[in-house]
Amino acid sequence: MATDIEPSPQAGATGVQDASRAAIPARHLRTDRWWLAPAVTAAGLLAFIVYSTWRAFANADYYHAPYVSPFYSPCLAENCETMRGGPNWEIFGSWWALSPALLILIFPLGFRLTCYYYRKAYYRGFWASPPACAVAEPHKKYTGETRFPLILQNIHRYFFYFAVLVAGILTYDTVLAFRDEHYAWGHMGLGTVVFLVNIVLIWAYTLSCHSCRHIVGGRLRHFSKHPVRYRMWGWVGKLNERHMLLAWSSLISVALADFYVFLLATGAFEDPRFF
Repeated sequence: MATDIEPSPQAGATGVQDASRAAIPARHLRTDRWWLAPAVTAAGLLAFIVYSTWRAFANADYYHAPYVSPFYSPCLAENCETMRGGPNWEIFGSWWALSPALLILIFPLGFRLTCYYYRKAYYRGFWASPPACAVAEPHKKYTGETRFPLILQNIHRYFFYFAVLVAGILTYDTVLAFRDEHYAWGHMGLGTVVFLVNIVLIWAYTLSCHSCRHIVGGRLRHFSKHPVRYRMWGWVGKLNERHMLLAWSSLISVALADFYVFLLATGAFEDPRFF
């Protein structure tokens, strides 16, 4: 039976236009708004990049007792603001003149950049690789994550270890948020709630990581011989099912926590106290 879809050699053509593929003029046959999802993803990530870059280089308005911005915690430089009881460890001396946020953000940023979900998000949103299902990418050659720089994505597990450490320090910051502006314990403000929501989402996102799931339950031949690890693997698996939601929720919450501290530090309003 003859058809109008026959291979049609094209000089130098690759991908869907390769000589061995069917001669369909259109690059794809999708008629829906397939571009909307990657466009929204790119816009959301770009907005966070712009905001976090501004705040990281600002080097100001990141502490208002008892709250410290998660972008600046732990504060590792000598030029950090003094935070009573806070995670300000002067590991880097007076020679460090840049924002202390640049010393710590590399770890949560590296964790998110190499995260499996975020890879898909920015591969589609920024690189169009591919932009959507059943839509061919515009690149002539595809090497995946086998060459530099994308081969560095394989260090995701090591960034996970640092992310756990940072999450632990932010948990400590949240505990310190149960103080008032005079460092007296037993108080709770709106900022405390903001920090509580943020740390819950950060831990949920961190523990929903694919690397965490593999660390907990990977390389086991018989789950029946490891009931505790199997149960933990099941819990992490439940979180992993919501990895995308937790990735976006924690990204928004950490930005909101920083912005809340910024508003307090600039005197935009006073932190409402519940008790």
